[in-house]
Amino acid sequence: MLLEPLSRKDAKALIRAILRSGIVTYARPHALERMAKRTISTVDCENVLYGGVVHDPELENGTWRYRVETRKMCVVIRFEDDTILQIVTAWRI
Repeated sequence: MLLEPLSRKDAKALIRAILRSGIVTYARPHALERMAKRTISTVDCENVLYGGVVHDPELENGTWRYRVETRKMCVVIRFEDDTILQIVTAWRI
């Protein structure tokens, strides 16, 4: 069981572990609609998650959300468990 909120460092380590061998899902239809509208691909999102900076978590709608940001893009995720993360939304900066 995942005990949240995670520190920024622990969230980054878990994101990378999930990218390597876990499951990445997308909030439907919100995330996919926003990504299409903003011409952001799934590869773009995964690159941001791998190389971006994780900000302090925020509690929203009963779940902890983690904003991961590069100079060009931001992706918001939530963890479903320690093997699955969900991309909630994404935008260009």
